[in-house]
Amino acid sequence: MSKVITVANQKGGVGKTTTSVNLSAALADMGKKTLLLDMDPQGNATSGFGVNKNKLDKTIYDALINEADMKDMIIRTEFGVDMIPANIALAGAEIELVSMLSRETRIKRALSHIRENYDYVLIDCPPSLGLITLNALTAADSVLIPIQCEFYALEGVTQLMNTIRLVKNNLNEDLHLEGIVMTMYDSRNKLSFEVTEEVKKNFKELVYKTTIPRNVRLSEAPSYGKPIIAYDKNSTGAVAYANLAKEMIESGD
Repeated sequence: MSKVITVANQKGGVGKTTTSVNLSAALADMGKKTLLLDMDPQGNATSGFGVNKNKLDKTIYDALINEADMKDMIIRTEFGVDMIPANIALAGAEIELVSMLSRETRIKRALSHIRENYDYVLIDCPPSLGLITLNALTAADSVLIPIQCEFYALEGVTQLMNTIRLVKNNLNEDLHLEGIVMTMYDSRNKLSFEVTEEVKKNFKELVYKTTIPRNVRLSEAPSYGKPIIAYDKNSTGAVAYANLAKEMIESGD
């Protein structure tokens, strides 16, 4: 049975796209059929898999606004991950959705035709809590929240949890928190440890044991259009995402 996981945090720069790209690649590397939906108008997850954002016939925008068939927009990447790409066309979708009927459930309906072809479907969200993110949350079984190991880490997470609660109560009663992954962890920095402990105090066993380190190779990989597992499989970033994928698979068994 497939699992749809939305990667969300309205705070920018927390490692949402890095996690979406590298976790999906790690899951595929472990033999899981994996689909990644890029729902961020910046299209960074799309280019993170080496796909040219400027040469796309169809994107997630067409599924969201024009109700196009998702099967027609799947790109099979060389890294074992199928993806539905995004580009700047998605930027206008927030405004276009406002007047549409059933505006929060459009991705859920589109995804229902293909989700059972996959073990995991990951959705990369924009850094906001607008109608695009609402569509992603309504379509998902669970939410994965990346939180960076910095002073204001928990700022905004309360707002996101309130949004998840509202979606659960009104649009998707089965939605739950998949877990929280700490990103940009620096073992030399006392603050990273303190922030992680604070998050554990609030979310307890929902915090993954695996932390994602600050890693130069992890930062370099997107500029080569590769997930870290293909760019440098032995780097600490690649090992961390492999461990996260393993932890996620084991928690679902």
